[in-house]
Amino acid sequence: MTEAVVIIGSGLGGYNVARELRKADAEVPIVLISRDEAGFYSKPMLSNALAGKKTAASLVMKSAEKMADEIKARIVAQVSVDALDTAAQTLTLSTGEVLPYRDLVLALGADPIRLPLAGDAADTALSVNDLDDFARFAQALDAGPAGTPVKRVAILGAGLIGCEFANDLLAREVQPTVIDLAERALARLLPPEGSARLQDKLVAGGVSFRFGVSVASIAHGAQGLRVSLSDGSTVDTDLVLSAIGLKPRTALAAAAGIQTGRGVTVNRHLATSAPHVYALGDCAEVDGTLLPYVMPLMQQARALAATLSGKQTAVSYPAMPVVVKTPAWPTVVCPPPAGAEGTWTVTSTDEALEARFAPEGQSEPLLGFALQGKAVTQRQALAALVPPLLA
Repeated sequence: MTEAVVIIGSGLGGYNVARELRKADAEVPIVLISRDEAGFYSKPMLSNALAGKKTAASLVMKSAEKMADEIKARIVAQVSVDALDTAAQTLTLSTGEVLPYRDLVLALGADPIRLPLAGDAADTALSVNDLDDFARFAQALDAGPAGTPVKRVAILGAGLIGCEFANDLLAREVQPTVIDLAERALARLLPPEGSARLQDKLVAGGVSFRFGVSVASIAHGAQGLRVSLSDGSTVDTDLVLSAIGLKPRTALAAAAGIQTGRGVTVNRHLATSAPHVYALGDCAEVDGTLLPYVMPLMQQARALAATLSGKQTAVSYPAMPVVVKTPAWPTVVCPPPAGAEGTWTVTSTDEALEARFAPEGQSEPLLGFALQGKAVTQRQALAALVPPLLA
């Protein structure tokens, strides 16, 4: 049996566990499999690339060849995995190659959730989840009506990605309309006061919001696309961007008999229900929790690399603030743990907003916070006061 550690996925999860493993073990063979060209880039940069005039090509920091040399690994690009046999410890690739592994890491990522929309243009809605998606989106922005750049974009979803893209599109002099069934922006992350301040700043920049409605259909119209909403109203636009969330990729694991829930089920050591198979990143449900952010992924990569190099290490999560990339109103949020009981206490000025989440009637322990405007400079100080999410 080969001694290779095989990693499926060339995103931040796959490459970072490979890098950390190579630091810990200079000799173990590493094979990384990618569905795309396997260039290294930072996925979070996709939602603020337009303002920086970035292209898909310029977002790539290192080619697959450079990454292979850096981590001393075999990188198999533009290949998919057709089957996983956990008993034989082999993968069957789309090329026909049967690849054995010592340990397998699933860094599969997640797919955009697709709404079941009606209308003859429902299939024109785009999502941006990887570099190829961004290239298609950028091309679509340049190829609007009569070959002119797009001036109107309807964004489905007022969450993290929807708000970030809305802000980023302003740099292209695009008028975004953000549509969400919720009553406010970032409703799952921010207190109402924080949502209101963010919305006000984005509206001042040229963003429109439609809350409390869902999208029923997308149809071709006389001058672009017509989005029909659940309240009977419509939004005319040139392009539709769906940003309503992600669904972990679990199909490969499930077909191999590995336990899955909302994601690929793993314990604190990131081990799945199958021996020698691990998972991390957006596809992994760690101890019952999905955290599709960069900081948890980095914690997972370091812990898993240690385990793969022979030192069993459970993942731990410190307080992990999330930076929302909305320059119109800088925002940092450290969400309270799921199910935490407490209330938000908000202090604001014209230039800043600070919100602290603590048990009702108490100021401690600090269970979460949101900072906006000039208050974002307090991120590290407040993060030090929040108990670890996983000790």
